[in-house]
Amino acid sequence: MKRFLLGLALALAAGAAGAAPRADIVIGMQLEPPHLDPTAGAAAAIDEVTYANVFEGLTRFGPDGEVEPDLAESWEISDDGLSWVFHLRPGVKFQDGTPFSADDVAFSIERAMEAESQNAQKGLFDGIASVNVIDDQTVEIALDVPKSSLLSSLAWGDAVMVSPATAEKNRTEPVGTGPFSFSNWVQGDRIELVRNPDYWGAPAKLDKVTFKFISDPTAAYAAVMAGDVDAFPVFPAPENLEQFKADPRFLVMVGTTEGETILAMNNARAPFDDIRVREAVAHAIDRAAIIDGAMFGYGVPIGSHFPPHNPAYEDLTALSAHDPEKAKALLAEAGHAGDISVTLTLPPPSYARRGGEIVAAQLRAVGIDVAIANVEWAQWLEQVFTNHDYDLTIVAHTEPNDIDIYARDDYYFGYHDPVLKALWDGYQQVTDAADQRELLRAMQERIAGRYVNGFLFQLAKTGVADKRIKGLWINAPTPANDMTAVEWTE
Repeated sequence: MKRFLLGLALALAAGAAGAAPRADIVIGMQLEPPHLDPTAGAAAAIDEVTYANVFEGLTRFGPDGEVEPDLAESWEISDDGLSWVFHLRPGVKFQDGTPFSADDVAFSIERAMEAESQNAQKGLFDGIASVNVIDDQTVEIALDVPKSSLLSSLAWGDAVMVSPATAEKNRTEPVGTGPFSFSNWVQGDRIELVRNPDYWGAPAKLDKVTFKFISDPTAAYAAVMAGDVDAFPVFPAPENLEQFKADPRFLVMVGTTEGETILAMNNARAPFDDIRVREAVAHAIDRAAIIDGAMFGYGVPIGSHFPPHNPAYEDLTALSAHDPEKAKALLAEAGHAGDISVTLTLPPPSYARRGGEIVAAQLRAVGIDVAIANVEWAQWLEQVFTNHDYDLTIVAHTEPNDIDIYARDDYYFGYHDPVLKALWDGYQQVTDAADQRELLRAMQERIAGRYVNGFLFQLAKTGVADKRIKGLWINAPTPANDMTAVEWTE
């Protein structure tokens, strides 16, 4: 009997050990990042791998979009709003063992602000006069003018903290302060992260995270169904979601993003330097047909560059309602009778490629000849975003509260507007929430009324995952696959 009980105990122990939750995960992504330095590139895929995993900032966005303390545990603001003093968490180290201090904060921000900096969002640092080290754990950010958005700006991936010793290697060998360390990159296939055993905060629940790159929607569906990928947080084939909903193995996650999907027009290039042509394009667009045809119903129509879930949102879709006859009349008024020939340059995401075919047909229907040029992501970033060499393009702007891009003279759609700049400057200097909302609404109205771009829809976050996984973000307040709280439940 004793031998039987001992054997039973050993068998039960072995069974319990075998039932331990997995400590590794494979995350699917459609786009591979061009490199892994979030302070030197505009591609959202960089942040999708590194944000909150490898790199951290003084502040961060939480899963609900609220700005939270990160490497700074607290801060004080002077009465005039020109001095912000940040108190850093003690005992923080970079993943190579180097202590993190106020000197690294000064280095990171000053590096991002340099004239030769490759930072894609230098506007985040506008108004910063200096970064002053008070002691190892305390740093002051001094401003030229009040900047109410400072905490939000510092939470972007473009503002993460980097080490002087490793910053120049972060493109291929990133070193941050986060809960995961970079392990391996097999170009064209996957990136691997491993748990950082010396992390300052709560340790990650996973030992290893693999980001697997699958660009083809059909292949992505097959990989999830076969279990080769455990979760695909931004699934590229919305037409397959109903099949996943019917399969008890999976959880389908539909949430919001900050992704304003726009038909960007090069305002600095004819014919889009004429507001009548831009308005004609806006009225040629049928948003419902694009959402249904390209996104299978997933998406919310927008009439300006602002997310519908934000309390300051104003529905301005009526200003650019689908009206092909009005579009034709505007083109005729502008002196164009079937003589406009333009190129629509499309990056790889399915919302752009699928949506682009529909948009091109809608523009042709009002007399605008459209040629489609499909380009890879790296080429889009260089040609369109950096060199501004394009007529039309479709892209989702996934950065949070980014309406300020319309106040930047050097931004890729070439829009210059002193009124919009004044509104943004005013927004930065007020702290009352009601006043901020009014200024944000005024900016939305200005952009919509000037028909700067064709505003299509707010990108939905449509993901699918093994139902045993918990901790994945439902919404996307910033481009991120934050793995810090992700775990298997069985």
